[in-house]
Amino acid sequence: MAPVTEPFEDTVRDLGDVPSIEVISRAAVMLLSASAERLGLADPDPDTSPRRDLDEARRLITALAGLVTASSEYLGPHAAPLKDGLQSVQRAFREASVVPDEPGQGPGEKFTGPVY
Repeated sequence: MAPVTEPFEDTVRDLGDVPSIEVISRAAVMLLSASAERLGLADPDPDTSPRRDLDEARRLITALAGLVTASSEYLGPHAAPLKDGLQSVQRAFREASVVPDEPGQGPGEKFTGPVY
């Protein structure tokens, strides 16, 4: 019987071979995408989205803000689009909230400063 080989054997990269900028960027994109999902932005009407969960969105946005803020000096040309995406989900959160947070108290704003 022939040995069983994994179908992804040739495509798996050793984590030690992945540049830090790629690891950080991928993590940030995952947090950004998950935040948008939890805000219901993937659905035609975010207000009626079954995926909307503002508590979960707050946690994800805060984690994204911490990551982007702490690593911005290393992100080079990737920093600006990630910061723009972060501000977009922060604004979307503010718009989705029935009782908006005070400026500076919204998700991630302790890292980014107030977002209006």
